[in-house]
Amino acid sequence: MAYLAHTAHAQLAALWAACVGWILISVALGLIQWRVWLLADRDVVSSGVAWVGLWRACFNSHTVVSPGFQAMHCKYIDPTEAFAPPEIVAGQVLMLLSVLVGICGNAGGLYSMRNVYFGVERGSVGFIATGALCLLAAVMSLVPLVWNLTSVVTNQTIQFPPDFKLPPAPAAQYVGSKTSSPEFQTICINVPLVTHSPFIRPRCLSCLGGGILPGLQITGAAHKRNAQAEGIQLR
Repeated sequence: MAYLAHTAHAQLAALWAACVGWILISVALGLIQWRVWLLADRDVVSSGVAWVGLWRACFNSHTVVSPGFQAMHCKYIDPTEAFAPPEIVAGQVLMLLSVLVGICGNAGGLYSMRNVYFGVERGSVGFIATGALCLLAAVMSLVPLVWNLTSVVTNQTIQFPPDFKLPPAPAAQYVGSKTSSPEFQTICINVPLVTHSPFIRPRCLSCLGGGILPGLQITGAAHKRNAQAEGIQLR
């Protein structure tokens, strides 16, 4: 049986990229800077800036402070409430699913790499499933990102209840850089399609923002000839 570890470098790099992408998805899920509202009235919102995330709406205040904070008021956005916009409800569901699917994809990638480095022949099914799950996780996180960007560009507002202490519309709004940057990096590096089998030799075709898309070159006896020509000893 051929020793396959020396042919799995692209898959290892893709697995690393998928792990980083999953971490970025998890970070973006909890950020409150999905939308940044600039407010003219500073009677309650002392800084004139409010942040609207997937789960909470927060702002700094000297008059209204939530328990556990020193100078910040935060309210939980319940997806079952009538005021919750569809892009936020969809973002809550899709981002959670993206995190779960990403865990499964990374776990499958670790198991597949373990088989490669221990010389266990399992075919390419594990790597193909890993790539499909990572790609699905990236798409799930891309949908709420694009939807949120569209809502901000079209100046969509949110009719918050009175206990949120926020006006029905801001003076201006934009997407927070702390959210857009991790989300964009997540989409770029969490789309590796990793494949490997004893009869497939990986070759990196392209890189997308750190994500590696290994190409496939089918080999049989040609694999031995190519390996010998490169000075690689198969066993």
